[in-house]
Amino acid sequence: MKNCIKLFILFLVLTSCSPKSETKNLTYIKLEIVKTEKSFEKLVAEKGMAEGFYQFADSNAVIKREHDTLIIGKNNIKNYYSDPKYQDKTVTWTPDAVTVSDAGDMASSYGKYVWTSKDSLGKVQISKGIFHTVWKKQKDGSWKYIWD
Repeated sequence: MKNCIKLFILFLVLTSCSPKSETKNLTYIKLEIVKTEKSFEKLVAEKGMAEGFYQFADSNAVIKREHDTLIIGKNNIKNYYSDPKYQDKTVTWTPDAVTVSDAGDMASSYGKYVWTSKDSLGKVQISKGIFHTVWKKQKDGSWKYIWD
């Protein structure tokens, strides 16, 4: 009887470590990233770009913007988006794909974005493109971007 119990416990341990379990975990993390992307987009829409990009940035985050300029650190990112030229602009995006590291502590997403603004005559201007974001799992379990 003791051997049967030991064998049963060994079976449970082995099946819980199977690739199916890893696949489920990676799928769950991918869904977490998509949810984080949508929460990020929602905060940008509600509170503005400066606050949204600040709240979802890792302390050492880097963004690459016009003329291949790198803005390093979440406070600098907030300052960058605090420029009045971003006050009348909106951005929406949708991730098309998410990749997760084997360890489950890093992920990347990419997809399409749409910037909307008005020119000096009030005419709506739309700019479309592709984004790529790298995410890092934080100690509290949340996800923050380290590259955008």
